[in-house]
Amino acid sequence: MSDRDVPLHRLFHHYSEMPYSLRTMYTATLLVLAMGYLFALLYLWHTYAGRANGDPSMLTYQDLVVAYSGSAKGSRLETALHGPMRDMLPPDEVNTLLHWVQTGSQQTPYESDIRALVQKRCAMCHDGSNPHLPTLVGYDNLKKVTGLDTGADIFTLVRVSHIHLFGLTLIFFVMGTMFHHAYVRPIWFKCLVIGLPYVAIVTDVSSWYFTKLFHPFAWLVIAGGAIMGMCFAFMWVVTMYQMWFSRTPRPVLDRRPDNPTSID
Repeated sequence: MSDRDVPLHRLFHHYSEMPYSLRTMYTATLLVLAMGYLFALLYLWHTYAGRANGDPSMLTYQDLVVAYSGSAKGSRLETALHGPMRDMLPPDEVNTLLHWVQTGSQQTPYESDIRALVQKRCAMCHDGSNPHLPTLVGYDNLKKVTGLDTGADIFTLVRVSHIHLFGLTLIFFVMGTMFHHAYVRPIWFKCLVIGLPYVAIVTDVSSWYFTKLFHPFAWLVIAGGAIMGMCFAFMWVVTMYQMWFSRTPRPVLDRRPDNPTSID
């Protein structure tokens, strides 16, 4: 018996067997999740692209290495000004800050040139009210980010890790629950698409830490993100298509209530 001839599981319900109210809820959820995923990708691109002082329109392997293990060449402030903060200040003010850092980050020029600049451009976000952002108000606080860039610290990675592990797991649980109702053969492929994102999540998050020790693990960060994105896109398209546009599969039309349980 081929995989296509395996009887449908008694608990499997295709979208065509669902009420319109449930399909409407699924559709609304898919649309909102797609929008959220798109914004997440834009945020990742803006945060990491250009961190290695390369093309700010391209996210590269080296950008991820710098993000997690540091540049080993400059300070955290320089890395930020070349990366996510590059558009927050005019070029001349960026150059002023970079010159101050590269000439020793002394307090006298800070008082004369840097304090007012930081107060004007940075203090609104980096005033200490947000625990996820470094405080830049005051010489001592600013001096802390002029040391050698060693990438994200362990406790920052731990904080971001638990957010990603909980958030992405819930996202793919919802996507997998909706995709489960799709008629996809072979069955092993359907199970692979549902299960693979969870492997990718663990691979992605754990590789953040390993990249600090061995830079090529950044490739696993890229691979994990790519696998999650492809699985999300595949489940999204198949779910939306079969829910509203495709014909009801023949096995769904032909089955009877007394059919034996299969392995779907």
